[in-house]
Parts: sequence; structure tokens; C-alpha cells
Amino acid sequence: MTTEIRPLLLTSVRALALACLLLLPPGPAYASAPLPDSTGLQFLGFRAGARLDELAALLRSRGGARLRCRQSRLDSRVHECRASLREGERLAEVWISAMDSLAGVMTISAVVDADQLAYWRQTLEGEYGRVETRVQGSQSMLQWVRRGRMVRLTWRRERGEKVASVSLIDGHVLDGWGRSRAQSASTVQVQPASRIK
Repeated sequence: MTTEIRPLLLTSVRALALACLLLLPPGPAYASAPLPDSTGLQFLGFRAGARLDELAALLRSRGGARLRCRQSRLDSRVHECRASLREGERLAEVWISAMDSLAGVMTISAVVDADQLAYWRQTLEGEYGRVETRVQGSQSMLQWVRRGRMVRLTWRRERGEKVASVSLIDGHVLDGWGRSRAQSASTVQVQPASRIK
């Protein structure tokens, strides 16, 4: 390498390193503050795509009821699970549809007051940003999508009370399950009709 090129190269490397350092947040904040999870999409610790054993442990740690699961009659890889947990002053219901022990669809639902709904909304907006409220009939909805996963907050009036739910959907789990079902269906051998009369 010629002596003229070496100083130019070193200057370029130093400029790039300095630019990278300037883009980082200050030291203590960078070291202590975890980066928000913008791909996993979670709510109250419940995460789209989580394993059933992880969700059962989370429910226990939050003082929730034991997770009860039933195997689907149509597909042995699918489990429908239910539990409840105390969320604020109310009891919240948790529903999970799991494929191969991974949560494909999960819903946390409760009767809420204005403060509880505001807390749920602020929790999600603080983590994933503000989005436009969509209204369909008597139901309002906020929705966030990240890399094949979705979290949706909906609320409506039902028998004079406000009911809110947060749904967590993992498209990767659902797609994998759909592909495996299609492969299973294509490998099923159709028996020829009997020729006996």
C-alpha cells in the first residue's frame, strides 16, 4: 500500500467509527435501558409465538389460574387453552390456540373501566407507537404489525359495560401449521374403489 493511500484510508476508518459512536445513545442509558421488542409483539409479558410451557409459567408468576388445554379432535397438533388472571381490579380471560405447542393466536379479554382501557392503550402505544383508531360499528380498534406478527387492541360496549381485548397473532406459526397440513393432505393415499360386485 503506498504511503499516500494509507493516511487517507485511516482517516476514512476513523470518520466511520466516529459516526457510529455519535449515533449511539449516551453510555449509561445504552447499557441499562433494554431496547423495545418491536418484532416479538407482546402485552403484559404474553408474546406472540411463545411456547405453552412459557405461557403457563408466566401465568403462575402473575398469580393466574392454571392453563387448561384440550387437544383438537380435527388436528392432534392443535391445542385450545384457557386460563384467567387478575389484571388490575378485574379478572381477565386468556384464550390460546397453539400449533405444535406454539401460540399462534392468543387473546386477553376483560371488562374494563376507562382507566384500565387507557392503561392497556398507553402500554401498547408506548411500546409500538401511536396508530390511527379504526371504528367498525360499535367496536374500536388499534393494530400493530411487525414482521409477520400482529397485536390488536379492541374495545366495545356490551350490556352496559366496556369490554376490551388484546389479540396477539403469530403469522409464522400459522403459516407453518398451514404448510404442514397441506403437505399431510397431499401425502394421503386414496384407496382405489373396490371392484367386487
